[in-house]
Amino acid sequence: MEIKKMISKIIAKLIVILIFLYAFQMFGQEKKFSGDPDSAFKTARDLASSNQRKQAQDTLLFILTKYPDYHDVRTYLATTYGWDADYKKAKKEFEVVLEKDPKNKPAWQGIIQNELWANAPFIALEMSDRALEQFPKDPDILLLKAKAQEQTEKTVDALDTVNLILKENPENKKAEELKYSLRKKVSLNTIGLILSADFYSAVFDPMQYYSLKYGRQTKLGSLTAKLNFNRRLNTNGEQLEIDMYPKIINGLYGYINAGYSNSPLFPKTKYGAELFKALSHGLEASLGFRTLNYATTTNFYTASVSWYTGNSYWSFRPYLTPGDVGTSFSGALTYRKYRSDADNYFSVSAGMGYSPELNQFNYTAVDNVKIGLKSQKINLGYNFTSRNQRNIYNTQFGITHQEELFSPGDYYWVYFVAFTWDVRFR
Repeated sequence: MEIKKMISKIIAKLIVILIFLYAFQMFGQEKKFSGDPDSAFKTARDLASSNQRKQAQDTLLFILTKYPDYHDVRTYLATTYGWDADYKKAKKEFEVVLEKDPKNKPAWQGIIQNELWANAPFIALEMSDRALEQFPKDPDILLLKAKAQEQTEKTVDALDTVNLILKENPENKKAEELKYSLRKKVSLNTIGLILSADFYSAVFDPMQYYSLKYGRQTKLGSLTAKLNFNRRLNTNGEQLEIDMYPKIINGLYGYINAGYSNSPLFPKTKYGAELFKALSHGLEASLGFRTLNYATTTNFYTASVSWYTGNSYWSFRPYLTPGDVGTSFSGALTYRKYRSDADNYFSVSAGMGYSPELNQFNYTAVDNVKIGLKSQKINLGYNFTSRNQRNIYNTQFGITHQEELFSPGDYYWVYFVAFTWDVRFR
C-alpha cells in the first residue's frame, strides 16, 4: 500500500509539472510578436523621443522576437543603448546587423558614433576605415572619421579629411562647422594689433595706446608676448610684456604676467600671478595678486567668481589696493552673450572704484594718493570672426566718470574706444 501511495504521489507531481510546462509554452507563444512591425516601430520611436526609452526598448525587442532580421529596428535599439551609455550592449547589436548586412550604412554610422561616445576614438577610427571600404568617400562616414581623428589629437589629419568632404560636397554645413573648429586647434600661432585712445572732457589731452602681440598655443598652455606703446602727457613710452596661462591639472590652471619698461609712463617692472579653479555647475573661481614698481611699489590683490550658463557668461572681479590713505576697494562685473562660439560674443562691463588694473592706462608713479578717488565706468564690446575664422576682431567703447586728483568732488568724463585685430596661422 505504501508503495502504491508513493507511486501515486509521483504520478501526480509529474502531471502537475507537465501541466506547468504546457502552460508556460502557451504563455511563451502568446508573448511572441504578432502585430504590424512597422506600426510598432513607429510607436517605439515615439516612446524614445518622449524619454520613455525603457518602454521603447521593450517594444523593439518584442518586434525582434518575430522579425530578428528587421535591421532598422535592431539598429535603432542599439542607438538607444548608446544614449543610455550602455555602449557594450549597443556595440553587440550593431555587430549583429553588420555581420548579416555589411552594406548597412546606418549601422556603420551608429557603431562608429557609439565608440566616440564611449571615449574609444582609436576604435572609432578603425571602424571608420572599415566602413569606408564599403562606402568610399562617403561624406557622413568621413565626417565621423574626422571626429575620431580630432579626438586622437590628429588634428591636421582631421582637417585634411574635412577638406576631402568639402572638395566633393562644398555645401556640407556640418563639415564647414568642424573645419572652423579644427582650424582653431591647428592654428597655434596668433599675431595681433590693438589700437585704443582715451578722450577727456577736461584736464588732459587725448591719450593713445597701441600694442603689437604674438601668441602661441603650447601643450603647457598659452604664451603671449606684447610690445606696448603709449603716448600721453606729450610723452612717448614703450613696454615689453609677457602673459602666460600654464595648465596645471584638469580643471586647474594659472596666470603669470611680467613686464619691463624704461619709460616713466609704465612701471619699470611689473609682475603678477593668479590661480583659477573650475568648480561644479559651470562656476570658476580665482585668487591672485599684481605688483607695479615705479619709484615706489604698489601691490594689489584680486579674485574672481565666474559662471558659465548656456550661452551666457558672468564674472565679478574685486580689487583690494593698499595705499597711503588706507586700503581701497574696487571691482567690475562683466557679462558676455556668446553666439556661435567662444570667439563671437557681445559684452558689457561695469566697474566702480579706482584700481591700477581698472585704470592701467592712466596710472602713474604718483598715483598712490589717488587710491581713494571715486570712479564709475561702463564698457560695451563686440567680438567677432571672419567667415574662415582666421581673423578675430574686437571693438570696444567705454565711458568713465572720474573724480579729479587735485579737486576732490569734481569729476571729468573719459571716453574710451578700442579696436583689436588678431590673425591665426599655423
